[in-house]
Amino acid sequence: MIELVSDGVSFQVDVSSGTPAVVYWGPDLGPSNRNTDLAALTGDGVPQSNIDEPQVPGVWRENARGFLGRPAILGHRDGGDWSQLFTITKLESSGTTLLVESVDATAGLGVSVCFQMQPAGVVLISQTVTNVGLDPFDLGELTTWLPLPDHAVETMDFTGRWLKERQPQRRPIQTGTWAREEREGRSSHDYTVVQLALTEGAGYQDGSVWSTGLLWSGNTRHLVERLPSGHTSIGAGELLLPGESILSAGETYAAPTVAATFSATGIDGMTDRLYRWLRSRPEHPSTARPLTLNVWEAVYFDHGLTRLGELVDAAGEIGVERFVLDDGWFLGRRNDSAGLGDWVVDPAVWPHGLNPLIDRVKAAGMQFGLWFEGEMVNVDSDLYRAHPEWIFQAGGRVPPEARRQQVLDLGHEGAYTHVLGQVDAVLSEYDIAYIKWDHNRVLTEAAHFGGAGVRRQTAAIYRLFDELKRRHPGLEIESCSSGGGRVDLGMAAHADRFWTSDCNDALERQHIQRYTQFAIPPELLGTHIGPTRSHTTGRVHSLAFRAITALFGHAGIEWDVTETTTVERLELASWAAYYKRKRALLHSGRVVRVAQPDESSFVHGVIAHDRSEAVFAYVQLSAAGGSSPSRFLLPGLDPDALYRVRIVESAGAAHTLQQRAPAWTAGIEASGLGLAQIGLRPPILLPENAILIELERL
Repeated sequence: MIELVSDGVSFQVDVSSGTPAVVYWGPDLGPSNRNTDLAALTGDGVPQSNIDEPQVPGVWRENARGFLGRPAILGHRDGGDWSQLFTITKLESSGTTLLVESVDATAGLGVSVCFQMQPAGVVLISQTVTNVGLDPFDLGELTTWLPLPDHAVETMDFTGRWLKERQPQRRPIQTGTWAREEREGRSSHDYTVVQLALTEGAGYQDGSVWSTGLLWSGNTRHLVERLPSGHTSIGAGELLLPGESILSAGETYAAPTVAATFSATGIDGMTDRLYRWLRSRPEHPSTARPLTLNVWEAVYFDHGLTRLGELVDAAGEIGVERFVLDDGWFLGRRNDSAGLGDWVVDPAVWPHGLNPLIDRVKAAGMQFGLWFEGEMVNVDSDLYRAHPEWIFQAGGRVPPEARRQQVLDLGHEGAYTHVLGQVDAVLSEYDIAYIKWDHNRVLTEAAHFGGAGVRRQTAAIYRLFDELKRRHPGLEIESCSSGGGRVDLGMAAHADRFWTSDCNDALERQHIQRYTQFAIPPELLGTHIGPTRSHTTGRVHSLAFRAITALFGHAGIEWDVTETTTVERLELASWAAYYKRKRALLHSGRVVRVAQPDESSFVHGVIAHDRSEAVFAYVQLSAAGGSSPSRFLLPGLDPDALYRVRIVESAGAAHTLQQRAPAWTAGIEASGLGLAQIGLRPPILLPENAILIELERL
């Protein structure tokens, strides 16, 4: 038995049957259990009308071992070698890593699996399959599967659409296979960044949670399978299109890595482990996240130095630190039907180039950022007229347009070189600290010279981002895909920020941000104050509500701030200053969510790891069920410490409907235990309002 253990999590693999089998994944059982015969403890008997001897299918779940569920490997060699029986040929183990290689000489396949235990208790699992035969092997699937205990009886994943990403759906685990497949060529607005399995009723701070997250931005598949025997497993892997991975002799397919997380302290415990792992990586942003102004909803395609200069002045007055020029700056781009692919500054709009604007931005003390959508092309562009063969297409057909654009096949070296060269030229000519990289349409008939090309395209965008950063040290990249259509753990290794959603409606954002933050830390998520009247829903919200919503992330503004009143400008400046004071906490602390008995409200916050300070938000989503809203608890503080509790109105006061506010709202001192067990009675807020509560340990 080989055990990987860290931070209270144990992951144990039995190799005694000749194949690696995960027999335990859960809380560390402690030193007294190190000599337990776990294989015997977890092993099964043999029911009637079954295979005569106990079978251990292992991580590859071979049918040859009597396994009747979905195999980890699906594929064939001209109709043969579809059933394999692997034997271990190499075993390497350290305290935190286990590598197992196996081979089936008859089938002509070699496989490997590597388990790496991270300090935060997250297990990274990587698999490969190699064709050691002479003829091509058509690989259809290589899925990473992990067993779940019998008491994992519920599953949670996320669905969504444009403007309404990552909406949770929770259901009992039933016999059969629950599959979430994404075939858009990107992770998609409907993507489940992580899939959870839970004990019955597990909540934010209680119950056990197991999760898998795929480090991949292309087509994906997440699975939960319960067999008639009662055995349950959770799986994740790349969704390979037909023929996308035909392995020639000696060729290897490397499956995307899976991040497997266990928490004995509910969903928030899972979130904390994922955050600590992500934050420990060398590529994770380490500098303070700049307050950002994106001009898209302020000007759209109406570019001009005078208009944008007014925005620069207003942004500087507010305290903005990064100014981003969005779509519309490049050749022929007066609307969204032309220009994509021609990444040169349009002299008709910018006769002196971008430097006059950039100089003004820098003089106001801000970084300059620029928008690209390099994977796409308009038919009305010089690029398409010169190279129509560079788009994805199959059967000689031009795919149907989406967003009036086609998709460049970056697996085509000419297309890749063109995009890299033009973007690199712009970054080399101008002082650009940041690029917003968009991806505004799904991939249809994503064929590379007739064969499926999504896998190649995904690898190409990773390579492109990494090369741009190599050539331009310090460059930061935001991943945008019609908003939140490419938010995933794979892109987190190559991008520095995600645009969470194209919807800046604060009410919708409360839900979108809450559930995206199950796996993605706040400092990676763009959270902006939108216009008073939302451009995507038409709702009108107070600045205070929009500001509190935007605070809990990589904050910014997406609003024509030249139209703000004097009072609004002062409130924005106050909020900007508060964000700068608190972002070190907001972007490093432990995120806490509180389940309310009345679903009309959200409560969430961030607590410093030493529990010295915290910031919470109480959000009234809709009218409370009772005339006096339900109390809310503040768990996670030091129970023995005394805290100063006060409401902060960094961008104005919330709207209330009450004769008298609760006494604590004037300021109070309370113990961490009292706040966790008794909590606070909220003021009676009008729907779509929020208050910000600051706590400081005395």
